Amino acid sequence: MTPTLHVDPLVSETMPVTSAPPVNQPSTAPGEPVAGPDSPEERVSRHRLPVRIGHWLNAVCLFILIMSGLQIFNAHPALYWGDRSDRDRTLLSIRAAKSDGGQVKGITTILGHPFDTTGVLGYSNNSARAFPAWATVPSAKWLAMGRQWHLFFAWLFVINGLLFATYAFISRHLTEDLLPTGRDLKNISQAVKDHLRLRHPKGDEAKRYNVLQKLAYVSVLFGLAPLIVLTGLTMSPTIDTAFPWLLTIFGGRQAARTIHFIACFSFVGFIIIHVAQVVLTGFFNNIRSMVTGYFVLRHEGVKR
Repeated sequence: MTPTLHVDPLVSETMPVTSAPPVNQPSTAPGEPVAGPDSPEERVSRHRLPVRIGHWLNAVCLFILIMSGLQIFNAHPALYWGDRSDRDRTLLSIRAAKSDGGQVKGITTILGHPFDTTGVLGYSNNSARAFPAWATVPSAKWLAMGRQWHLFFAWLFVINGLLFATYAFISRHLTEDLLPTGRDLKNISQAVKDHLRLRHPKGDEAKRYNVLQKLAYVSVLFGLAPLIVLTGLTMSPTIDTAFPWLLTIFGGRQAARTIHFIACFSFVGFIIIHVAQVVLTGFFNNIRSMVTGYFVLRHEGVKR
């Protein structure tokens, strides 16, 4: 009996798929015709209802958290290291500045190196703001409302994450499906080559996570997500009073803010890659599986 593999809330590409029946017995979905390994297409159970709900909650939370976070950043569009802000020692700053000819430009400075980012960062739509209106929630300059949106969805994100982590441990999803094995780690180089060549797992191979998927999801779920939550808490004076060791761990409130910003854009990078994989490996099939729970697996070399 092949172990059931349930996909985590952040995943919807061609992941490990199914609770497979014994050999030569068909796999069926309610109300669907029988389809097994000897058929060109096999309908397999992929996502349980709690997983699907968690996935879409995470999608909404991350969307709002990122955009409301950019609204908050716009109130002080600069990053530092340590516990204090020093305008002369910024790691990154985004601002509007007038050129010698009187023209307003957006200037993004990274580690002392300025870049003209007019129209995107610093100055866009005749407005001086770090991130443009289309990238923030709310779109207008409204710091107080941005904070309210951010805090509400941050706690929803935390609760959703804790529920999934509990589920992953209790159901053995973590140990059986997510943690890479020694054999997986030996195949990293081949997995990298296959992904670069856009060669994705097909047939029975698509029923299991490959090593890059396992490493990515474990890193996000149990590394990046806790990091962004803890650095967010560290920026709160109230939390720092109760847990002063957070400031020690992250090197100060401004350092925590910088790490939080980097973690945010790491999530953005993950989301972009995730969506790209969803499209490349079958957009309709992947979305359907995250809505209905069932995924159509195609077997190569099997005639209709």
